[in-house]
Amino acid sequence: MNEGAGSSGDAPRRRIEDALTRATIAAQIEVVPGPGIAAAAVRAAAQGHTIVAGGGDGTVSTVGSVAAQAGAVFGVLPLGTLNHFARDAGVPLELDDAVNAIGRGRVEALDTAEVNGRRFLNNFSIGFYVRIVRERERQQQRGRGKWPAFALALARAWVRYRTITVRLEVDGKTLVRRTPFVFIGNGVYQAQGLEVGTRTSLQGGMLSIYIAPECGRLDLVALSARALAGRLTPDVTLEAFTAPQVTIETASPRVAAALDGELIALRPPLVCTVHRGSLKTLLPSP
Repeated sequence: MNEGAGSSGDAPRRRIEDALTRATIAAQIEVVPGPGIAAAAVRAAAQGHTIVAGGGDGTVSTVGSVAAQAGAVFGVLPLGTLNHFARDAGVPLELDDAVNAIGRGRVEALDTAEVNGRRFLNNFSIGFYVRIVRERERQQQRGRGKWPAFALALARAWVRYRTITVRLEVDGKTLVRRTPFVFIGNGVYQAQGLEVGTRTSLQGGMLSIYIAPECGRLDLVALSARALAGRLTPDVTLEAFTAPQVTIETASPRVAAALDGELIALRPPLVCTVHRGSLKTLLPSP
């Protein structure tokens, strides 16, 4: 469990302990700071345990990546703000229901993805969004709250907006584009309608690849607003593909990227692949 998950103090841990007791599940709870989560998950996997991640998408992605590579059974207690993986996988967002899924659920083999040896459960991107994440982290380090930091980061990324040139290999085809961003999702994403941004499947063995059209600052704001509102109309359309693998090349020798919300630097070419059925996940029984 991420020590920063949920509200401050011991309240989240006590709630989890009470829920585990009600479900008659014997579990060892280890509360660790964010940087220590991967190491704690590796230790648990080495001992042959079922590993449960308690926290937001960052914690879930870190622990899930370890579980997938170790072949461990993986459970989720969604304690974050958005809980993208939990929602798309079908994990209940209520704590007692999520605990019951761990104790009485079924194991489903879900897909994970990888870019240059780094696993991810949700998505990977380069370009505009990376600059937002970097600036948001700076603002949070200065003491601003999560949403004020995000708003300020979005404004500053907009002021410093620029496009990137990429060369992609998708299904044997070569594409050269100048774009604000490239987004690679693990699974098949819903690109239109009220469920925009959610995944229809985490078991299809496919990546979702989205390339934004080259546009000015105002067009980019319109694109972002319509995407958030679920209205990706024909005049603001993302170029979209699905494939089990995509290779991205850029002119830069190092590329800043966001991997499930974590900032990393990678050397091109960026080779993204899907690992079908690699994450044994505990989900509610029908």
